[in-house]
Amino acid sequence: MPPVISRPSRSADEVNEQIRSLWLRAGGRLTAEQRAQYALLVTEWAEATRSEVPEAA
Repeated sequence: MPPVISRPSRSADEVNEQIRSLWLRAGGRLTAEQRAQYALLVTEWAEATRSEVPEAA
């Protein structure tokens, strides 16, 4: 049985917009809580980016 590949529910563009919004709200300096949120968002963005790349034949 082939492995199940989970796809992110949001596009890379959507996650990127949330990352930008976080930085704007923070005024360029993230608190510890915001840094944790940022790390999760960057991970989600990377997964979304990979899922948007077409598979090679």
